[in-house]
Amino acid sequence: MAYGGLVVLRGIDLDVHRGEVFALLGPNGAGKTTTVEILEGFRRRSAGEVRVLGADPERGGDAWRGRIGLVLQSWRDHRRWRVAELLTHFATYYPDPRDPAELLALVGLTDQAGRPVDRLSGGQRRRLDVALGIVGRPELLFLDEPTTGFDPEARREFHVLVERLAREEGVTVLLTTHDLVEAERLADRIAMLVGGRIRVCGTPSDLARRAAAQAEVRWTAGDGTARRERTKDPSRLVWQLHRDAEGPIADLEVRRPTLEDTYLHMVHRADDGTDGAAPAGRGGHT
Repeated sequence: MAYGGLVVLRGIDLDVHRGEVFALLGPNGAGKTTTVEILEGFRRRSAGEVRVLGADPERGGDAWRGRIGLVLQSWRDHRRWRVAELLTHFATYYPDPRDPAELLALVGLTDQAGRPVDRLSGGQRRRLDVALGIVGRPELLFLDEPTTGFDPEARREFHVLVERLAREEGVTVLLTTHDLVEAERLADRIAMLVGGRIRVCGTPSDLARRAAAQAEVRWTAGDGTARRERTKDPSRLVWQLHRDAEGPIADLEVRRPTLEDTYLHMVHRADDGTDGAAPAGRGGHT
């Protein structure tokens, strides 16, 4: 995908399973927004083939659009509507919408039902955005930085909601976020988009294992001094410590590479001009 002479996407081969939560991570300018807008049908691609729910997004009609839900990064419209009125109005566009009152309760906005949208706090507006995104019972839900402005309790409640949509209702979720903890908790698989390419794709645990970052082993030696060593094979190091120790090993701790370690490693390799990209995982078409 290119804008004039600027190449934004350099060829993405990516499949998403039905019913999974798939997270797309990457630094600003990596091509996440362009990728998602192509999938949503808002932007025309310059090359390649895309199928979303069996259709080309560029040619998706009203029936196709009724099967997807969008929670964009920010909305600036509908400011004069009252919360419940707006949700009820949106529900009329779908053949089998969720009950607006139940949906308000689900996203924690029952007490704000009669409040004008422009009087909601930032976090409350994000909750309304989520409610508008799922009112039509979508098969595929796009979430762009959905918990921006949420307090910790609201974020936990939202995570439970996403897990319920995916696990109990079979909704496919494509999540873009800068919150690595959120991605690690919610996503079945994660793709890291850096420099217009998918650098790595897999489960959170897979990505941590494939990171070049080393595990860190900490322990207290027999003389009471704290020791620390980095290694790619922590199991072998721990075995050696027990083999060579003259007594019990105190305060033994193994810290394995995290999703954040993987992410930072991929961004660093891209900044250095080295690739180091692991092959992207493949699955069924969404």
